[in-house]
Amino acid sequence: MNPFRWSFRAQFLTGFAVCIALLGFAFYSQYYLGLNPCPLCTFQRGAFLLLAVVFLIGGLHSPRGPRGRGVYGGLALVASALGLAVAGRHVWLQHLPADKVPACGPDLAYMMEAFPFADVLRKVFTGSGECAVVDWSFLGLSMPEWSLAWFLALLAWALFAAFGRRKLQA
Repeated sequence: MNPFRWSFRAQFLTGFAVCIALLGFAFYSQYYLGLNPCPLCTFQRGAFLLLAVVFLIGGLHSPRGPRGRGVYGGLALVASALGLAVAGRHVWLQHLPADKVPACGPDLAYMMEAFPFADVLRKVFTGSGECAVVDWSFLGLSMPEWSLAWFLALLAWALFAAFGRRKLQA
């Protein structure tokens, strides 16, 4: 039952299940706890979704050779790096002193309608006051801090699954 000895398929499908569970909790917190996501939260959800797709496709394909597994490990690295960048920026904004927090801006839906996509990205990553608010915490960590930890854990899991040593089966 050691998960580090599971097959590539089982490890990647487990990564997919974890991503879906995290997205499920994000939607639960939005629709049942009333925590509306800020633009950076929405982008983190997108990164978790992208990582889930990589895990799902990799798990269903389950390449036998190290080159194929390495491709999926690289794709998981890219998806995780995007998530780490967004979550890291979000955590940084939450730890700014109150006088350094940027002013609140329009919501993401309005920006997507009114501005070109490049301007939306620039505005989202500049951050706004709503992204600096900590509405929820568990064990002393805010939701973006938990997202950062999960992106790191899922990245390590994907890299181990893709590049870990495999026993040759007779």
